[in-house]
Amino acid sequence: MMRRCPLCNAPKPALYHQDRRRDYYQCATCDLVFVPAEQHLDVRQEKAEYDQHQNSPHDTGYRRFLGRLFAPLVAKLPKGARGLDFGCGPGPTLSVMFEESGFPMAVYDVFYAADAEVLTRQYDFITATEVVEHLSAPGEVLGQLVENLVPGGYLGLMTKRVSTLEAFARWHYINDPTHVCFFSEATFRWWAEKQGLVVEFPGKDTAIFTKH
Repeated sequence: MMRRCPLCNAPKPALYHQDRRRDYYQCATCDLVFVPAEQHLDVRQEKAEYDQHQNSPHDTGYRRFLGRLFAPLVAKLPKGARGLDFGCGPGPTLSVMFEESGFPMAVYDVFYAADAEVLTRQYDFITATEVVEHLSAPGEVLGQLVENLVPGGYLGLMTKRVSTLEAFARWHYINDPTHVCFFSEATFRWWAEKQGLVVEFPGKDTAIFTKH
């Protein structure tokens, strides 16, 4: 079976890095770095990892962390804009922050809020914080989210970005066994162009895409 990039489906990615646990490949087309599917956790193991997360809207430190995406995105939104927090986790918080600011929110999470009906609607903005690095099929999922956006809508992502191979080899982010996709600024720019989106980077781990 030929290995393919899970974002753009290009064949024959090159080995980028190896550690004691996993291999990391890089796509020559879109620059995505990813762990091959056969080295992913199974669904039960993956959920067990997420069940250990203790995030909640009452945690001011977690709110501050999410503020790195919330602040630049909320500044763009028209009054009453409707949003979706995709991958909200067991303690939805970003959606609460938007609702407190007057923006009606839906939430979706494959493990904790798996109401597929919300993925049939259209939204003025969609957020996915610390989500895309967990996706085994990022091309499919991100493409779906773009379809869920109205023209002029925003997709806000938060994930730490790949810089250099030297930094990658020492990076704590790759130690999480549920992290299987690693995006760089170049990857996001490539994907935005393919999707007809405009991308900006308000912070070192945030990206906001605008749909025309």
